[in-house]
Amino acid sequence: MSAELSELSAVGLIPKESPSKVRKDSKSITIGVPKEISSQEKRVVLTPEAVGILSNYGLSVVLETGAGLHAKFSDQDYSDAGAKVVYSRKEALASDIVLKIDSPSIEEVAEMTQGSCLISALQLGRQNKEFIEALNAKKITAVAFEYLEDKVGGMPVVRAMSEIAGSTCMQIAAEYLSSVNDGKGLIMGGVTGVPPTQVVIIGAGTVAEYAARTALGLGANIKVFDNHIYKLRRIKQLLGQQVYTSTIDNFSLSQAMAEADVVIGALRAEKGRNKIVVSEEMVANMMHGSIVIDVGIDQGGCIETSRVTSHDEPVYRIHDIIHYCVPNIASRVARTASYSLSNIFTPIILQTADLGGAEEMIFNYKWFLRGVYTYRGSLTNAYLGRKFGLSHKELQLLLAARY
Repeated sequence: MSAELSELSAVGLIPKESPSKVRKDSKSITIGVPKEISSQEKRVVLTPEAVGILSNYGLSVVLETGAGLHAKFSDQDYSDAGAKVVYSRKEALASDIVLKIDSPSIEEVAEMTQGSCLISALQLGRQNKEFIEALNAKKITAVAFEYLEDKVGGMPVVRAMSEIAGSTCMQIAAEYLSSVNDGKGLIMGGVTGVPPTQVVIIGAGTVAEYAARTALGLGANIKVFDNHIYKLRRIKQLLGQQVYTSTIDNFSLSQAMAEADVVIGALRAEKGRNKIVVSEEMVANMMHGSIVIDVGIDQGGCIETSRVTSHDEPVYRIHDIIHYCVPNIASRVARTASYSLSNIFTPIILQTADLGGAEEMIFNYKWFLRGVYTYRGSLTNAYLGRKFGLSHKELQLLLAARY
């Protein structure tokens, strides 16, 4: 087993026994990695090390030039690892499996191969009916990686990016609390003889866990709010110490926010869009110069005064409260995020190649099936069907009919 495979095996990403090598006499699956066209997206889905593993197994990786530059991976790094670096986005999109971070544009879908497989984020809030129709017209099997599950029912991509977002949002808070950014002029945490920073975290999931770990490590006081008691109990156990926890009620949350230097909105959407739990009045009662970071803004956010911002213009002020509402926080640390994503997708691609294609993955693995939202010209996601007024078909019925 190679050093790269040993490292992946050590963290449980692939079985300890090596996957069967793709037969050289069989049709090799091509993996396309186009450059992200959004200026806000700096991550790449495969690192050069991952490309080396895939290439050693007989797979062909076609990478558009510059795809990894924002994550500090050069074309030469990929070429040395065995990738075919191309100057045409169309050539990368014409692969059997297209790997992306952002969902493709309709123009990019038009350049994909009929009947190919797309693995990318779905990003519900940004999609429209035309996008789904474009995928179906090409009979593309589209897989939303945020819905992929692991063997214990967790969502590995969501968890990985949530871990990064949780840790990073506290660094962002520290940055904007400083006098240099016209904040309150506070250090995140505290020093001897000075009261510690007060942090309120709304939500008790993975983002909240890693935000709390970082805040506690810096010496801040934290208060965690969530309406699920089991999540509050879980986060106390994971943190390994007694912290203030509470269900979300207007009085307790308002009081906590009035004393807070930092408020982190970390509620995950349930059944579509997030519920607003922080009113504008609560924000207005906060101390001037405090900061609000709404991590769930890509799903609507949980704070009434939140609106989507970008990495170019990340903050704005309402009632002299700094608001940071960038939807893809993980893109701030593109290299770390790229390694994290690559560790998830490399074994998935190896399994796909071993079985002979994405269709066999759908048929054999329920955790992969859960991410599929279009299949061979049919919409298979009921929520998308209701949202866009399109008919949908149950994927398992389509598979039963085919097999």
